[in-house]
Amino acid sequence: MRNFVSVLIRKTTGVLFFLTIASQPGYGADQQLLLATTTSTDNTGLLDYLAPQFTEATGIQLKWVATGTGKALKLGENCDADVLMVHAPEAEKEYVEAGFGVNRRRIMYNDFVFIGPDSDPAGIKDHDVCASLKAIMAKESVFASRGDNSGTHKKEISLWTTCMENVPEKQQWYLQTGQGMLSTINMAAERGGYTMTDHGTFIKYEANHNGSPPLLIVVEGDGSLVNQYSVIEVNPERCPNVRNERARSFGDWLVSEDGQEAIGAFRLLNKQLFIPNAQ
Repeated sequence: MRNFVSVLIRKTTGVLFFLTIASQPGYGADQQLLLATTTSTDNTGLLDYLAPQFTEATGIQLKWVATGTGKALKLGENCDADVLMVHAPEAEKEYVEAGFGVNRRRIMYNDFVFIGPDSDPAGIKDHDVCASLKAIMAKESVFASRGDNSGTHKKEISLWTTCMENVPEKQQWYLQTGQGMLSTINMAAERGGYTMTDHGTFIKYEANHNGSPPLLIVVEGDGSLVNQYSVIEVNPERCPNVRNERARSFGDWLVSEDGQEAIGAFRLLNKQLFIPNAQ
């Protein structure tokens, strides 16, 4: 039974993956590179900004699938991508230690923030993370969770576990959307509730509303909210068909002076979304 489920998941992932890639212009080009990445790098427009610069520098055409970090890691594990850009450090370490990825390098960071309506029904503005989660639970205020095993969801779960020892998954006020970040933010706004997002995606959400979004940042700056992004090459010893030289070129460019300058220069509403910190 275990083998059947494993094969079924892989086949299902492969079909969805094929349909996603086939819809992108230029698929099948000789110099393509396939990236599996978190939704925040796509939703914010960062990859649309970086890809032409990377192609100009290397001649390699970057194509990508944007999904939660958990699914991106699974695509790499199944040899369905060449390189990953993700933001769940503990899961990434396990992925590399298991032999699925190589040459993991950090490239940039921002932070996670809690956002909610201006009325702030749980009264959490400017509180620390644990005090905020306790207040949300005590007031039974609506909280929208990604619920999708993404990097943001993994971080949110770790915060609930650290602060409250358990996740309120069965509570009616706790919504698991199973959606991407922007969709989850919109659902929280519709319900007058809270959610946690990376700062870059919040700025994109803010820009979508011409600088006056329905939800505002209520908690930020807590030391536990750092959001680190890394690039990982899919291990060519496990996946001999991956384009490892191109994957290495992508990682090299991201950590280079030019790549780091490009990341730092990306802005919306004249605000920096990601801070380069290559290592």
